[in-house]
Amino acid sequence: MVMTDVAHTAAPSEGADLLSTVQQQFDEAADLLDLPARLRGILRAPQRELTVNFPVKHDNGRIEVFQGFRVQHNLARGPTKGGIRYHPAVTLDETRALAMLMTWKCALAGLPYGGAKGAVVVDPKQLSLGEIERLTRRFATEISVAIGPERDIPAPDIGTNPQIMAWIMDTISMHQGHTVPAVVTGKPINIGGSEGRLEATGRGLTYVLTTASQHLGLKIPEIRLAIQGCGNVGSTVAREAVALGMKVVALSDSRGGVYNPHGLDVEAVLTHKARTGSVAGVANADSLSNEELLEIECDVLVPAALSGVITAQNASRIKAQIIAEAANGPTTKAADAILYDRGCLVIPDILANAGGVTVSYFEWVQGLQEFFWSEREVNAQLRRVMTNALQQVLRVAAERQVDLRTAAYMLAIQRVGDAVTTRGIYP
Repeated sequence: MVMTDVAHTAAPSEGADLLSTVQQQFDEAADLLDLPARLRGILRAPQRELTVNFPVKHDNGRIEVFQGFRVQHNLARGPTKGGIRYHPAVTLDETRALAMLMTWKCALAGLPYGGAKGAVVVDPKQLSLGEIERLTRRFATEISVAIGPERDIPAPDIGTNPQIMAWIMDTISMHQGHTVPAVVTGKPINIGGSEGRLEATGRGLTYVLTTASQHLGLKIPEIRLAIQGCGNVGSTVAREAVALGMKVVALSDSRGGVYNPHGLDVEAVLTHKARTGSVAGVANADSLSNEELLEIECDVLVPAALSGVITAQNASRIKAQIIAEAANGPTTKAADAILYDRGCLVIPDILANAGGVTVSYFEWVQGLQEFFWSEREVNAQLRRVMTNALQQVLRVAAERQVDLRTAAYMLAIQRVGDAVTTRGIYP
């Protein structure tokens, strides 16, 4: 007899809180824009939502039913774009919030996309590789009614990776009877992925950071960075910053951090982490906690790990002149106000970490054209997009006398609202 288990969905409180925060940010920017009520109603809620419950056979023959979501927030500027995450605590409200954020992020970068997000309530660490493949292919089949190169293009997110994108592409291609490389981005290069995609988020942040430093009159060789988080994004920022001539004085991961006021040997730290699993204990550096890292003497702070780490309790002790949000939502609303009053330039997440979706757009374009770019060409276009986006946000912030986060939201919401207005209401 085959036993069937139904996976329990996560408690909705955390996702509901995120959705409430995102909608509050939208409301504040909409007020400043005097956005008409008819547009607010359209832009404040997702346009389409798909919830699926699907069975997956485990290696031992047991069948478990998993729940998944695909939310498309807005389609006014083009097909929707956004990652798929595998996480045991993900909720529909969280997915709604993340889809809405993707709409603003794409509009801010000038990409011809709306925002989307997908998720499966699952802990991938508890599954074998074969089970993850079967789950992925079945989920891709379930949401195939909603995704496609001209409709909605998924990408990797928390708990997913290029291999999972490859399985989604292959599944959709089998349904179509021909290869459809542009149905997802973040694929391995050997099946249509883009050069520079893996480093895109961190590299894009360093392009924005360079422009922001010049805006404040900081000299690149004198800039000291503290980076909280040493995953793909944090490590890329560290390497790129050193290549530009900056000093990385602190770097941390989930187990703690290391500090050297004269500059860390970043490659030695990353080699140590690869060997031991943590940056902690590396030679020629002092130990410090993730909380202490936020408050050390530095010019630039890059929170690249958790959300909500910069709060009203520690914001007044942060000494950095620039905070570049590599992570999503690392700064609370109360902390934002304190930092703005102190003259700290906070580059918001929807701008600072938009390099990933920007190069995903490049990958999609390359896939549609079947014409691929060199990494140098990718990086040149990434620099152009990120630099232009920051300059436009700085202009709006100066004109409206608001912080960069508010300016970024105003610029993005105005662009999406204009697209809705121009297209009109059908029928």
